[in-house]
Amino acid sequence: MGIALTSGLIIAIALIILLLGGIPISIALGISSLLAILPVLNFDAAVLTAAQRTFSGISVFTLIAIPFFILAGNIMNKGGIAIRLINFAKILSGRIPGAMAHTNAAANMMFGAISGSGVAAASAMGSIIGPIAEKDGYDRDFMATVNIATAPTGLLIPPSNVLITFSLVSGGTSVAALFMAGYVPGILWGLSCMLVAYFIAKKQGYRSSERVTLKQALKTTVEAIPSLLLIIIVIGGIISGVFTATEGSVVAVAYSLILSLFFYKTIKVKDLYTIYKESAEMTGIIVFLIGISSVMAWVMAFTGIPGAISAALLTLSSNKIVILLIINLVLLFVGTFMDITPAILIFTPIFLPICVGFGMSPIQFGIMVTFNLCIGTITPPVGNILFVGVKVAKTTIENVMLKLIPYYVAIFAVLLLTTYVPKVSMWLPTLMGYK
Repeated sequence: MGIALTSGLIIAIALIILLLGGIPISIALGISSLLAILPVLNFDAAVLTAAQRTFSGISVFTLIAIPFFILAGNIMNKGGIAIRLINFAKILSGRIPGAMAHTNAAANMMFGAISGSGVAAASAMGSIIGPIAEKDGYDRDFMATVNIATAPTGLLIPPSNVLITFSLVSGGTSVAALFMAGYVPGILWGLSCMLVAYFIAKKQGYRSSERVTLKQALKTTVEAIPSLLLIIIVIGGIISGVFTATEGSVVAVAYSLILSLFFYKTIKVKDLYTIYKESAEMTGIIVFLIGISSVMAWVMAFTGIPGAISAALLTLSSNKIVILLIINLVLLFVGTFMDITPAILIFTPIFLPICVGFGMSPIQFGIMVTFNLCIGTITPPVGNILFVGVKVAKTTIENVMLKLIPYYVAIFAVLLLTTYVPKVSMWLPTLMGYK
């Protein structure tokens, strides 16, 4: 217990100091992990162990899926997928109050799921839909809040690199099961925000005057089908066992390349170098972070930090509802200043044993953790989707924060459902035979 307390304090203090000093999160994690293990191991042994753990942390076959899904997302971001999904979403939203807002929300859910990036969804949808909505009389800040609030849904609706990362750090939780579990919470997040937008739009009198003919609707739907098929092919193949998540990521790249190069003809061969370069840079950052985080996970396990934190939490209360609420609050707080990937890598080994001890499935826990940290992406001070959404809308954080509060309330309500009602996340996995 003494070693766990000492190591835990060293990690916490070192991380805070290093992050406040502007040190990159991956470097900060590595240094704090080394410092935490020095009371137990000598310097040479600590460095050697850290190197071994870094290498073993990235030597996982499932990890190959991440760079391929990143590449597929980048191809689609530049491949004209966004405008076709927007047009399709406009057909779905019709002429109900706030139709452009619902179009934004639906397009975010579809494009975020296909690209696997909430930032990409917020950027693409905000920059395209925002000016159109403004011409139709919509308030700029209203559209910005809808875009920001719904952009993270793509991190829950598969394919999701975040869920693949959780699978690795949780000891091999089925990626296919996690993908299935993300659908309902992700869709409920989007629908709850659309409900808020509906009441605000009705009060403000935002209603689309544009009528779409049956011929236009059919044409738009046909143009969007190839893009939507990507989800069906990749997720369907993974769930049915035709291919693994890793193989599915390669299929996603091949399909998106064929679609963008030959079908839509929105990408030229000369554009591929830039796409590959950006994907490689992003992959390098994520993989290095996973490797370094593996060192911290080992340090925590070796010094008994998760057990100590678990015991401390259980001294506060033995009530499952209270403990889960505390974990949610901790994760919500962490998500406001830490990116999703390092937060998952750090806090999964701490909280997973506690929740499993209460009878929660690792699958449900993975969705709960991801949901919490997704909220952090739209919350100051480090919410990257919040900043991107504000930037593309050409407004300010001060203008949108108060208007985001009703959306936060709706999203938090869905989080509580996901936490306390297992069927919300477990219905589809259970249907497919996962437990």
